[in-house]
Formats: sequence, C-alpha cells, structure tokens
Amino acid sequence: MKQKNELLSKNQQVVFELIEKANEPLKAYSILSNVQKKGIKAPLQVYRALNKLMEIGKIHKIESKNAFVACTNNSCKISKASAFYICETCEDISEVNDSKLTKYLSSFKGNNDMKVNKYNLEFFGLCKNCRVR
Repeated sequence: MKQKNELLSKNQQVVFELIEKANEPLKAYSILSNVQKKGIKAPLQVYRALNKLMEIGKIHKIESKNAFVACTNNSCKISKASAFYICETCEDISEVNDSKLTKYLSSFKGNNDMKVNKYNLEFFGLCKNCRVR
C-alpha cells in the first residue's frame, strides 16, 4: 500500500500536491516556479522531493517529456516499474494498469538472461477521442 501523505516531509508534500492537482505532466523547473512562494527556493530541494516521491511510488517520471505525474494506480507495488499510454495528438497520458504486462515483465530476462529490476515503458498512439475525430 502507498505511504500516507502525512509521512511526507513538508517539501515532498508541497511538490506532491502540485503534481497531483496538475492536468499535465510537470517539469522540475515548472514545479520550482510554482512552489517558491511556499518556501522551496532551490532546484536541489525540488529534485530531492521528486526523487523521494518516485522512490515511494507516489509519482512517476515520463521520460520522453522529462516531466512528472502522480501515480493513479492504487495497486502500484513497484516504484521502479511504470508504463504509460501517450496520445500523439492530444498528448493525453494515462498509466497502464495491466496485471498481465506486470507479471510478464517481472519475469522477463531478455536475450542475455538479464533479470530486469527497473523499467519505464511509454506506448505512443491515438487515444479513443483522437481516433474518432
């Protein structure tokens, strides 16, 4: 189960609340500019909060956008494993919640028998709304 918000530091709580309320992925410097009035002044403070929030599975990084989103999957158990659908037209992003994919990837070894410890998958295509247009 996810760590409760009251166990977060002040900076982690401020950063998490901003990301959770956002309608789109947020970049670190955008986060910094939005939290300066709440006492977070340095990029290092933001990056420390982001790293901890990712470590405990409260947020995920969208690598292709170098931006962060709140975890929407209540059953997320692994903070080092994430997958997203990204619409190429409207840029809507949604977290993949597929137990078959998670089970497959947790046992995936690849051609060189490597045990995968971490993955971040991004699937690109057209969402239902953009396919209809």
